[in-house]
Formats: sequence, structure tokens, C-alpha cells
Amino acid sequence: MKTRVLSALAAWAALPLAAQLVAPNVAGVTMGHVHLYVKSVDAQTRFWTDMFGGKLVTNEKLSMIQFPGVFIILREMEPSGPPAGSIVDHFGFVLKDLPASLAKWKANGLRVEQTGTNPNQSYVTAPDGIRVEVFGDPSLPVPVQMNHIHFFPPKPDIPAMQAWYAKIFGGIPGKRESVARPGNWIDCDDLPGVNLSIAASETRRAATAGRSIDHIGFEVTNLEEFAKKLAAQGIQLDQPVRSSPNSQHLKIAFLTDPWGTRIELTEGLAPPSH
Repeated sequence: MKTRVLSALAAWAALPLAAQLVAPNVAGVTMGHVHLYVKSVDAQTRFWTDMFGGKLVTNEKLSMIQFPGVFIILREMEPSGPPAGSIVDHFGFVLKDLPASLAKWKANGLRVEQTGTNPNQSYVTAPDGIRVEVFGDPSLPVPVQMNHIHFFPPKPDIPAMQAWYAKIFGGIPGKRESVARPGNWIDCDDLPGVNLSIAASETRRAATAGRSIDHIGFEVTNLEEFAKKLAAQGIQLDQPVRSSPNSQHLKIAFLTDPWGTRIELTEGLAPPSH
């Protein structure tokens, strides 16, 4: 686990901090955003800015909450359910001063829970039942940083999921040590800016579409060419590459992984000034 964290810090050191997203891998892919369907954009915005330290930014008409390594995008609508029970159960951040954040969340009445044996790891629950895993690292060069997305496919599917994200997005399959339960190892794929953690579920879980975590997003270099490579591999897009109505600088496309994770591909997600 420590080796992976240090590698991530090295990647940040090679970038201007304002760039926010980590440089892409050889496949032209890096972590981009997490898109939430929420009952109240205002309530979620307060959580992610006041409680988590995110920064409100815009890419023309597109409003986002910016963190090093990821953007959070909010859409106000009634979600079909919380993330629990879907293939993407939660996502996680690393914080420079976890004790201070825990004290602030508890003082504001937020649900905070520790599920493992490590006091340096917890979950905090955002509105709409969105659980966010957090752990502390005082050596972080920034107050908070994107860390992981946690998938829960049936156990026999784990190698196939690792192979799929490696083939399609250039992920590097491996294992990471559980922060909650040191000594236990979690299958994963590493991508720039994010670890895709994969744990076993006893049953096949619901697709993400319509739930509080509706989809995840990867920023792609030259999306048109990337889409052609996907087609050559037999991967069909749910929606073809098109210009976003929210920004003249942004191109988008959608696909769904074999386990029901809705994925948005973007080119030009960050505000041009960043």
C-alpha cells in the first residue's frame, strides 16, 4: 500500500498542481470524474466544499467540484437507490489531517464509522447515502486527494474485471493492502489518479445507472481515436462521441462495463484555465 501511495505522490510532483488531473498513461487515460445523481445539489455542494474542501469550478456551463485527481459532478434528480447494492459501492480519498476532518464531520452531525481495525481509516456518509472511505496520510502535499473506486463483482469475475480494465483503459492489475484491515490484500487495477479496487460480492449487484453514483468518468487523450480503438476491440459505445452542450471544449461518450458500471469518457473536462 505504501509503495502505491508514494508512486501517486511522485506522479503529482511531476505536474503543476493546478492541472488537478494526473498525466495519462500510455493508453491516453487518466481518472476524470465521479457523477452523482442527488436529491439536492445545494446539500451535496455544501458537503463536498464545506466538509471536504473541494473547490467549485466551471467549464462554461458545466459546474464541478474540483479535488486533486478528480472532479465531482452533481445532477439534481431522484436517484433510484444509494450506491449500496450496486456494482460501485463507494469511492475513497486520502486526507492530510484525518483527525481534524473526523472531528469536523462529527461536530456537524455526519455519520462517521470505522469498519476495520485501523484507526487511521473511516467512512463518512454524504447525503443520498453516499459513503466515502477516507484514510490519513500526513505526508500528502495537498489537503485531500482522490484515491480509489471500489467495485463488488461476484468472486469468480474478479480476474475478468482486472483483465477488462487493463485491456480497455491500460490499467495495471495487482493487489493493494487493505487500509481498514492491514494484512489483507485487495485485487485491483491501477490507473493514473485512481486505484480500481475489486472485492468479492456473494451475488451479482445492480448496475450503477440511475443510482446515487450513476457513473464514473475517465479523461481520454484524443477521444475520437480512442473510440476507434474500442470499436476494433469489439467494444460498443452506449452513446457515440459527441460535443457536450455544456462546453465547446468538451467531448463525451458513454459505455458500460460487463458488470454494469456506467462509464463516461471525456476529452477536455477540466476548465481551460486549469
